[in-house]
Amino acid sequence: MSGQPNTRLSDLFGLAGWSKGELARLVNRQAAAMGHPQLATDTSRVRRWIDMGEIPRDPVPRVLAALFTERLGRVVTIEDLGLVRHGRPGRRRDEGRARHPDGIPWAPERTAAVLTEFTGMDLMLNRRGLVGAGAALAAGSALSSAMHDWLRTDPALAADAPRFDDPLHADLVGFDRYEAAPIGSQEIEELERSVEVFRAWDATRGGGLQRKAVVGQLNEVGGMLSYRHPDHLQRRLWGVAANLAVLAGWMSHDIGLEPTAQKYFVIAAHAAREGGDRPRAGEALSRAARQMVHLGKPDDALDLMQLARSGSGDQVLPRTQAMLNTIEAWAQASMGKGQAMRRMLGEAEELFVSDKADVPPPSWMQMFDEADLHGMQALAYRTLAEHEPDAAVVAQRHAKEALELRGPGRDRSKIFDHISLASACFIADDPEQADRYARLALTSMGANSSHRTWDRLREMYRLTAQYAGYPKIKDLREEIEQALPKGLPKPRGSNNAQA
Repeated sequence: MSGQPNTRLSDLFGLAGWSKGELARLVNRQAAAMGHPQLATDTSRVRRWIDMGEIPRDPVPRVLAALFTERLGRVVTIEDLGLVRHGRPGRRRDEGRARHPDGIPWAPERTAAVLTEFTGMDLMLNRRGLVGAGAALAAGSALSSAMHDWLRTDPALAADAPRFDDPLHADLVGFDRYEAAPIGSQEIEELERSVEVFRAWDATRGGGLQRKAVVGQLNEVGGMLSYRHPDHLQRRLWGVAANLAVLAGWMSHDIGLEPTAQKYFVIAAHAAREGGDRPRAGEALSRAARQMVHLGKPDDALDLMQLARSGSGDQVLPRTQAMLNTIEAWAQASMGKGQAMRRMLGEAEELFVSDKADVPPPSWMQMFDEADLHGMQALAYRTLAEHEPDAAVVAQRHAKEALELRGPGRDRSKIFDHISLASACFIADDPEQADRYARLALTSMGANSSHRTWDRLREMYRLTAQYAGYPKIKDLREEIEQALPKGLPKPRGSNNAQA
């Protein structure tokens, strides 16, 4: 017992709207349902948890996480509740160190447990039809500050450090936990192939249709990681976990589950680092940065990009560096910093062509090809065109290049290219061409589950306002309003959303 209030638990308790007595009764009922009928909690115990910082013994933290997850309609972990024990009495490893309010990052030895717990709660929300998006995003500066020292430490040294409350030998999750057993290289190869299947599906159809399958697969991998395999297999398994977590995060972002997406990106960075793959950890954090630009927070994106670069180590391939540059350029464009954007994109082009392909790219970089380079350049110039209209012409050129280079199976990217092209045409005062490309995008969007494509279309819709008197554009606006999926707000004349 710390003697200090548990502010995390107190805040979530306030959001839930329970009384202390009501929570005590719910804990007893939920514990019995989870196979612990002997548990007997009362109001005074709940008061000690909240007001005195007492950490109850297992299974109470798991029970509380399940209750708050269901009540708030979003994933709430033991970490979020402030109910994780750190070290032995009198040996607090985090003493004197500021802790992030969302428990990011967690201790390295908790990665497998956090992964399994979070995916289990996410699956529970899916099963019960809850949304799971009610939490707040951590600001980029807070997230990068919390993870900076952790990301730069050596995982091998951390593995030699003494461990307390080792989660690899504790069952911390009460839902959907994979009953793990030792696995071999053949099983890991099958998992690696499944990642490729999920990645291809996401690129074609968007994140909504297969997200639950990816989260379920990640939950199983978390269970597998509860066994200590030979080092070469353990590293590969961490790599699978990192790739699945990035996919789960990207799919969550694609359908608007932003706080959930951010947590998966952080889990992916942890998993990649545990596997010794620093470039993958940096790329995972760059996804969180790209998410921030989409949400109109380019300052936070730049903070995260600085962390992604510093944490990636010196083994980053030129093509990966080029990809990181395009994200940073998009953030600069969102802030109207044309000179900085052009410098970053110029470096990206040089890095891309300097990659001699003598080292095979990792599987997670194979989606970033020349078409993607042009697609990101088109997006950056189209974004800058809001501040410098002349940039719209360059955006059109890059968008057309991207469309010519796109291969099969990249349907979502083609939609983005068409919307970038249509938007750039509107800014360049060419409504005839804009109408053509906007309709090409609109006809493809019904078969795609990506909410981000609709976000981008809403931004383009804003640009149509000055041409609303044109018969074609008037019809286009009406078609967009009618086609917008149910549950999403109707587009207005002004919108700050970006994709």
